[in-house]
Amino acid sequence: MVIATKIRTSSISSTIEGGDIDAKLANLFLDSTTTGKENVGGGGGGGGDGGMMMVEPIGATVRRALVAASREDRAIVGLSESINALSKTPEDFLFCFLAASGNPANHMHQVLLEAFCFEHDIYIIKVDSAEKLSRMLGTPRVESCALLQKSWSEGRTETITDVEDQLVDYCEEHWEAPIKPIVKLPEK
Repeated sequence: MVIATKIRTSSISSTIEGGDIDAKLANLFLDSTTTGKENVGGGGGGGGDGGMMMVEPIGATVRRALVAASREDRAIVGLSESINALSKTPEDFLFCFLAASGNPANHMHQVLLEAFCFEHDIYIIKVDSAEKLSRMLGTPRVESCALLQKSWSEGRTETITDVEDQLVDYCEEHWEAPIKPIVKLPEK
């Protein structure tokens, strides 16, 4: 993702002319203003915006990934269920979605789960509401954790959907952040 961002910003910043703007400052500005945009044209698309289009909020992307995984039976829902699944095959999981829990015992389990996921290169996405997370996954109980299993094609080759690829890019942007941002999930 970092490489794609640098390529995207360097191609944009190469159009800035004049000695009034420091190139590094311009790149920083462009990095911050283009994070909500993505080139979706592929080169042949029409329109006067040069193929640039606003992408959906990250919360909507999370929703699409969770709903698709749930339909494909690739979602593990619940803190206990997630811990059990990770203890058996951590290499089968791509994302861990965590919502804050009001229960102190659950909080300790979540902290340990986060450390385990970080150690096994499983992307952690913190969400704003356990209720919304549970609603999206269609669970009768309110759950504060969900895991997303990887997709496998024939021959045990890992595949990744476009939505999951967008989430990977998002996670890579925030991988080094000491405090992970909390994704606001859509209400519906």
